[in-house]
Amino acid sequence: MSGGVDSSVAAALLKEEGHDVIGITMQIWPGGKESSCCSLSAVEDARRVANKLGIPYYVLNFKKIFKKKVIDDFISEYNRGRTPNPCVKCNQHIKFDALLKKAKGLEADFLATGHYAKIEKIAGRYILKKGIDPKKDQSYFLHSLDQEALSRTIFPLGGLTKQEVRRIAKKFKLNVADKEESQEICFVEGNFGELFHPKEGDIIDLSGKVIGKHKGYQLYTIGQRKGLGLSRKNPAYVLKIDPKTNTITVGDRGDVYGDDLIAGDLNWISADRIDAPTKVKAKIRYNSPESDAEILPLSKEKIRVMFKKPQFAITPGQSVVFYDGDTVVGGGIIEQ
Repeated sequence: MSGGVDSSVAAALLKEEGHDVIGITMQIWPGGKESSCCSLSAVEDARRVANKLGIPYYVLNFKKIFKKKVIDDFISEYNRGRTPNPCVKCNQHIKFDALLKKAKGLEADFLATGHYAKIEKIAGRYILKKGIDPKKDQSYFLHSLDQEALSRTIFPLGGLTKQEVRRIAKKFKLNVADKEESQEICFVEGNFGELFHPKEGDIIDLSGKVIGKHKGYQLYTIGQRKGLGLSRKNPAYVLKIDPKTNTITVGDRGDVYGDDLIAGDLNWISADRIDAPTKVKAKIRYNSPESDAEILPLSKEKIRVMFKKPQFAITPGQSVVFYDGDTVVGGGIIEQ
């Protein structure tokens, strides 16, 4: 229970169905912004909901493992010139591993969250599917869940829209019915650059010519146009980030497109593995549209993904997730 409307309604629906529900908030970041999922106000919102529903409520400390698996990884990835997705790592290591183990210790049969996604069991295998609300579907962030996690997880909101969830919250008279969502990274407070030690370096064009200065390569991402401070005939876009030389390469918009990628850290959901060329729909970031693609296995740990149409700003560190209709085939982390 994050203190938001989604997890609150998930708890309310399960209680209404007759389940024995325990509310848990994960304390993951010291202090926490007032807008974050572990701030004092968020904890109090979750506690009020639990009291309203008449369910036990606990705040559990996950700060140490969150720092190691999410924050330290986040900083390390940016220092490597990559752009990670901390929500994917949090789901993989915190919610559906550490928290799931804690749930088992509390003798809970299942872990339930407010994610907009669905789980179905087909022919003995647990399948992850999109939530029905296309604007809220969060299956992309859940591609790392394995069969064990999927077998012990419930997503009560998968068949609902956000509007329906808010209406249900009002029906239950929950104090968070109209609470706004946080769109920011929960552990980033104030200046994003304070997480790193950024140093000024050169901005170069495709010929290697120095055309400007950057404020620290960790503050930029592939495809970025704003904030470069360049005077140029055509808008400049970030094409490459090189930590070794502390340079950022820029070019025209057309230079940012690519038609293939290499991915690792793979997890397959609809099958044990993909060991033959497979046509799928692929997303290279949460907000990008699905695109026709083909998976080409390179080894057990690596795949090449070929796109039918070039993709804008394929970004190392981000997740690439594969779909067959509304079913999540699997996904991995973009390496190059």
